[in-house]
Amino acid sequence: MVLHVTPYSGACLHFLDGLSWSLVFPCYWLLDRLLASCVPTSLEKRQRSQDPCSFLTLCVLISAPLYLLLLFASLPFALLGFIIWAPLQAVRQPYLYTYHRPDKHQAEEGQAGVGIGEWRPQGRSFCFCSANVCLLPDSLARFNNLSDTHRRAREVGKRIRNGASRPQIKIYIDSPTNTSISAVSFSSLSTGFRRTSSLDQRPDQTHTTNGPADTETEPLTECPIHPPGATDCPVHSSSAGDQGSSDCPLHSDGADATKDCPLHTTETNGASDCPVHTTGEAHDCPMHSNGAQNAQSHHDCPMHGEAVQPKPSPDCPLHTSGVKISISAPEPDPEEEEAETGNHRTGEQAMGDTGSMTASRESLTRYHAGDGGIGISSNNTLSHVPRTSVLKRPGRKRRHGDETFDHEISAFFPANLDFLALQEVFDHGSVTRLRRQLHRYFPYVLSDVGQYGWKGCCSRFKFLNSGLILASRYPIIDARYECYPNGRGEDALAAKGVLFAKVHVGTSHQEQRVVGYLTCTHLHAIEGDASVRCEQLDLLLQWGAEFRQTSSQPPEGEKVLEDLVAFDVILGDLNFDNCSSEDKLEQQHALFTQYKDPCRLGPGEDKPWALGTLLDPSGLYDDEVSSPESLQKVMENEEGRKEYLVFPPSKSQCPANSQKGRKIPLKGNGRRIDYILYSDEHLQQDWKQEVEEFSFVTQLAGITDHLSVAMRMAVCTGEEEP
Repeated sequence: MVLHVTPYSGACLHFLDGLSWSLVFPCYWLLDRLLASCVPTSLEKRQRSQDPCSFLTLCVLISAPLYLLLLFASLPFALLGFIIWAPLQAVRQPYLYTYHRPDKHQAEEGQAGVGIGEWRPQGRSFCFCSANVCLLPDSLARFNNLSDTHRRAREVGKRIRNGASRPQIKIYIDSPTNTSISAVSFSSLSTGFRRTSSLDQRPDQTHTTNGPADTETEPLTECPIHPPGATDCPVHSSSAGDQGSSDCPLHSDGADATKDCPLHTTETNGASDCPVHTTGEAHDCPMHSNGAQNAQSHHDCPMHGEAVQPKPSPDCPLHTSGVKISISAPEPDPEEEEAETGNHRTGEQAMGDTGSMTASRESLTRYHAGDGGIGISSNNTLSHVPRTSVLKRPGRKRRHGDETFDHEISAFFPANLDFLALQEVFDHGSVTRLRRQLHRYFPYVLSDVGQYGWKGCCSRFKFLNSGLILASRYPIIDARYECYPNGRGEDALAAKGVLFAKVHVGTSHQEQRVVGYLTCTHLHAIEGDASVRCEQLDLLLQWGAEFRQTSSQPPEGEKVLEDLVAFDVILGDLNFDNCSSEDKLEQQHALFTQYKDPCRLGPGEDKPWALGTLLDPSGLYDDEVSSPESLQKVMENEEGRKEYLVFPPSKSQCPANSQKGRKIPLKGNGRRIDYILYSDEHLQQDWKQEVEEFSFVTQLAGITDHLSVAMRMAVCTGEEEP
């Protein structure tokens, strides 16, 4: 079980590979730029139509002949480099395993991976994610209406890292009379917490990547206790803050505001961190009660008046009872990308706001509302942040009918993401940039997966590798890559295959390793080749069984206890959906008898909430889907899905590059070709798996033509805690 940490076994081979690529690269880059100048994206077409004499048009007219001239000049060097490079690929390792040791800052902020501790009876929860990021060479990516591959690679890594490391919020209810907390009341409680992190992506703002978050205080416009529209709240009174107002609910008409009024601001009545007061201190404010006041009756409560009982009413909006909210967030990485500050975007509105994802964060570790008072830890005070922003929800969780788990369309990657599988990371430069970003959150990464050149005497030459990347917060202890031998057409030019990995997730009481198996794959893409995909699925199941068998065998001469399997999960782009009539053969494959699909009811029928993951490339730069939040809203609307998702072709439909404006009936909610499947066949006896949540993620809006999918699954032993 030796993981390959270098592409070649010797330094001499590594030097020859670098030398040959330095000779080939100029020709490769010039050819890529020449083709890219001939294939504009829809955004570039729009810009040229608005200004035919634009700078972009002039650059294309001047650069294309120059690229062609330099291309011919570099051909002799490229040929020499190719002669050296091609034979080396036969001895190249099939993948590169890298481990990034977290620095002190990352370790303190909880980004040091997951410790391998004792596996307790209640088990653990694991989060998996799969995303097709379309990081092809720039000229090829343009056929999918995408450009600037290297910039997108950095941006993909940043968004994934910031989405996965965003705060995880836990709400505990101690009140005997209130056992739930609504989204509205939670938003009210969290008023005053301004966060400029990955949760706050606004396309119309300008941010810096290395400066502090904007902390400008805005006027108080909404009540921190009630949702908007409440009629009986004194804070909602339009003139409650005016001293001596006739509209004050505590003072009669014409009466002067007293210094004891909790709704009026005076020099002696107010607090900088109070959502009602703005200056000074408020000893009598019901929002500022301390330990001594908690024992007394709340005679100053504007909702209860003088006759209130010593114990506040559970219905009082100012006297929260037993609500405890824990919010934790890691600080941003102090190191900045050496080239990121020079990045710029063509069409700012098309990509959404990305700078905000690297802005600083306030670490809010604990928010506690006790009997009649609000307390917060000494390290985090409400006075440090403005009080008008409400914490945004990452998604809208729902549970459909008798479904046993939540499902949502989320604008952000799930917090505490454990395993990430990426497809179509073909460009060599993009691999390096993306891996650098991922290593800021995932310590263990398998990248550069696949083999170039010839594999066997009968296979076609592979110009691209498999495009697979697997990142993990848990240690990877074994890995294996296999190439599909039956690729056809343009798909045969890439070494598409399957990557297997074994991860160590814990240790039992008997010192047995608890492990999990991950399978990352990308199947044949050409439509109509169902038989090719079915053959690849057969090979996937066969190779997977062989990998589990060989990886579970102990080394010769050693006696070790058998590994305990916690999960077996398949992630990837399978290039077929569960509602197209053309994909019936794949829908009925034996894969779905061994593995479970959380979104599937049966062959040809998805669950009502299941969503297509393939976006219509022609609409990637529309303002309606230019940011994660806007794409999320569109995907939650049926008409929006019909406009921006790719649907199965209809027999009555004429082929077209765009689906917009059509009025023919559409089946399902789009083509769902990205999957997360799990199996319990190899699970230990009496162990149980339970899907807790399934998400369709829109955080990569504008930089890929796929939606990402994520699943959170709990694994428990079924035993009682000793």
